[in-house]
Amino acid sequence: MGFRLPGIRRASFTSNHGSSKALDVPKGYLAVYVGVRMKRFVIPISYLSQPSFQDLLSQAEEEFGFDHSRGGLTIPCSEDAFLDITSRLKLPQ
Repeated sequence: MGFRLPGIRRASFTSNHGSSKALDVPKGYLAVYVGVRMKRFVIPISYLSQPSFQDLLSQAEEEFGFDHSRGGLTIPCSEDAFLDITSRLKLPQ
């Protein structure tokens, strides 16, 4: 049984779309990679202004600098921690 978090999507991968990953990120969203398996999520850019998400961005900068070769931001935390943090973020009304 699954659950859905408002405003966050897990992106799907197919071999046909490997070179067009940027195309599946709608305007106003950002691709991030999370966890050991580097699972890809597409999140609203409004998350970037949230203090708890800014903490994740600081951790990403410390660990990876500004080199994110996957074409999206790499977040250094577990998938569970990421989902917990993002589930608490407020979406703009």
